[in-house]
Amino acid sequence: MKRNELFRGLLIASCVWASSAGTVFAQEKAAPKAVQVHVVITNEAEQPDSEVPALRQDDVKVKQGKTFLQVTQLIPARGDAAALQLFILIDDTLDTHVGNNLADLKEFVNAQPATTAIGIGYMSNAGVNIVQNFTNEHALAVKAIRLPRGNTSTMDSPYLSLISLVKGWPQQNVRREVLMVTDGIDRLRGEKPSPSQLGPSFGPVYHSMPTISPDVNSASEISQRYNVLVHSLYAVGVGRLARSSWDLQIGLSGLSKLADETGGECFSLGTSNLVSFKPYLERLQKIFDGQYYLVFLATPGKKPGLQRVKVTTEVPNAEIAAPDNVWVAAAK
Repeated sequence: MKRNELFRGLLIASCVWASSAGTVFAQEKAAPKAVQVHVVITNEAEQPDSEVPALRQDDVKVKQGKTFLQVTQLIPARGDAAALQLFILIDDTLDTHVGNNLADLKEFVNAQPATTAIGIGYMSNAGVNIVQNFTNEHALAVKAIRLPRGNTSTMDSPYLSLISLVKGWPQQNVRREVLMVTDGIDRLRGEKPSPSQLGPSFGPVYHSMPTISPDVNSASEISQRYNVLVHSLYAVGVGRLARSSWDLQIGLSGLSKLADETGGECFSLGTSNLVSFKPYLERLQKIFDGQYYLVFLATPGKKPGLQRVKVTTEVPNAEIAAPDNVWVAAAK
């Protein structure tokens, strides 16, 4: 009798184990494999005048929601990994007084290491007039820098110009970054009329108050999709909008949002022209010098897409700038 009960117990246990093992196997089979994600991050000092501490792989945490993702590599963007493609976009609607600062920009270009390829283009008509393709001969890039035309067209949008550049940028395994010199004002789609009703005897009256450009989000998402960091130097443009404090602030807000979301930096002195570009370009150089390639494992979805992550460190006096979202390939 006892032997029968023991046999029955073992049989039940084995059935339960087989059932649970089958469930685990099915879950493992159904769970998508993690995919590698590559992104460029910047290690910055919390105190601007202090030395930036070096980071090790274990110092960097990547979090998605409440889940920490596995970091597999952290490579300093130096030595054999120092290659950088930097495209400088200058807004052709800028006031020609910005010419006083172009000497600083030329000096910055000339001082770049041989590992940095530089392109020069001018933004107008929602596109980019490329006057110098990427070159490691920095003298050619310096020669291509000219005064902006200082006039407006019918389709001036720095964000559509940026989108045009990023979409046409061949994918390569190097750092890819943009420096925009602009006031950030979307002269194409910045004003969105909204109706109001004065009273029963009046029809709708339309009021135009500019808001942040709808193309800022698109430019940010496309830049994050293709791993392009966007920085900006604020400079005032021409025309009636450039005399409106509201429009100027909206333009600066667009540039700040774009830089923050892509992991870049927006350099400004409020909505005033910068006295000199030099101190801000020196800060940009520190950003380049403190960059790393970060590789981590993310859980893919059924379709490829941007996924929001947060990259942090607990190293004293260190702060990481990184894109808000990363592109994750679809599950295979």
